[in-house]
Amino acid sequence: MLKLMNTYLISTVRVKISQTSHGKPIHKFYWVLDKETVIEHITPSNGVENPLPPPTKLNITTFDRIPHMMLDSAVEIDILAIVLRCGPQKYTGRSNHKCREIIICDNQKNQFLLTLWEDFGEIEGNEIEAKMEKEMDLIVILGRNIGISTFQGLSLQRRYNSTIRVAPNYPQAVELTKWAKENKSMLLSRASNKTSTSSSAPLMVLTPAGQQVVSIEQISSPTFVSHTSS
Repeated sequence: MLKLMNTYLISTVRVKISQTSHGKPIHKFYWVLDKETVIEHITPSNGVENPLPPPTKLNITTFDRIPHMMLDSAVEIDILAIVLRCGPQKYTGRSNHKCREIIICDNQKNQFLLTLWEDFGEIEGNEIEAKMEKEMDLIVILGRNIGISTFQGLSLQRRYNSTIRVAPNYPQAVELTKWAKENKSMLLSRASNKTSTSSSAPLMVLTPAGQQVVSIEQISSPTFVSHTSS
């Protein structure tokens, strides 16, 4: 129980803007606490406290494992990735949902499409876009509770309970950021242009070696048969 006039350290909490569509809210912002949130009571002290050590524990899923995971709507993974491209906000699908598509990769050069839907594309997407415009080097993000989807091929997407941290201070993230800085030219030259295409483009898996998934219809076409025969 949170007690009045007490001090707490609250980690991994989402701060959102209150919606005004159903009336004038009491507060401009509200906090969302979920299973990832850590709340620690701070004992009152007049002394100078030592700074907290950087976090170290991460249970991330490597990109090479994703194509072999079962496509289950309940599956959620944590990822640590380099952002190669951040596409503009757009509307896609029959329901005309708003989204932002981001191309991410790991230190094995495996690429994935990460889709941020609705407000997530506006909030986290704007933060990522602004950071990329400001920074000279590629940025690293930590995504928690990310879903695996068949949207535009095998891809990743932000869910309602997902969280994305830009430039986290985990040692693993710092190491990946250093690697991205040293290999920036190579990574950008291999970056997919998927975010510049429409949602009606042919499905593509942006993972291991950037291989493209070909539909059965394409395989049976004369053009594909003659090309593979040669």
